[in-house]
Amino acid sequence: MAIAASSASSYPVSIEVDPTTDPRNKLTVAFRIILSIPHALLVGGFISFGAVFYQTDLGNFGGALNAGVLGAVACICAVISWFAILFANQHPQGLRDLGTFYLRWKVRAMAYMALFRDEYPPFGDSEYPSRLHVDLAEFPRDKLSVGLRIIYVIPHAICLFFLGIGWFVTSVIAWFAILITGEYPQGLYNFGMGVFRWQMRVEAYMLLLVDQYPPFSLE
Repeated sequence: MAIAASSASSYPVSIEVDPTTDPRNKLTVAFRIILSIPHALLVGGFISFGAVFYQTDLGNFGGALNAGVLGAVACICAVISWFAILFANQHPQGLRDLGTFYLRWKVRAMAYMALFRDEYPPFGDSEYPSRLHVDLAEFPRDKLSVGLRIIYVIPHAICLFFLGIGWFVTSVIAWFAILITGEYPQGLYNFGMGVFRWQMRVEAYMLLLVDQYPPFSLE
């Protein structure tokens, strides 16, 4: 089993966010934190490096609420899937579907929370200008990787902790910039998108949807 990280371009988890071409909706930007609360309660906030830490401790279900109610359920499903893959050589379809459903919803909600888009995201599966693509792992699974998943993800958790702090700071700056100039500074946008992609790759890995080790990359 190779633990070497793959390149970002070849990784089986990718995110697409359509660039905003219309004038920014400054009113919804100004109240974005309040407007995002319903989605944050369900799938977690956009600064969710805490979610990575809850996923490194599968026994800490209280901490799983950092990722919202649906995120907590997805975490529990990942624990069940962990046993099923290791001891029954199967990944129950319903558990796998719930994990991908949670991540698709989270990608849409986070694009809104992080000021990448102004359209209000749907609750559940519906069209939205941000999309998640996951090439699900197939059997035979890499059981060593699955068994040691919590340990393997620790370096990513540490990186995302600090990157998450940086993303929070740059998002606050972008919030003021959008309100004043009507534009999200391109450099800050690229950094935020990079952290966003990194985080989603790691979450898909922790939810056992893929076995390929995530790259340490903002690409």
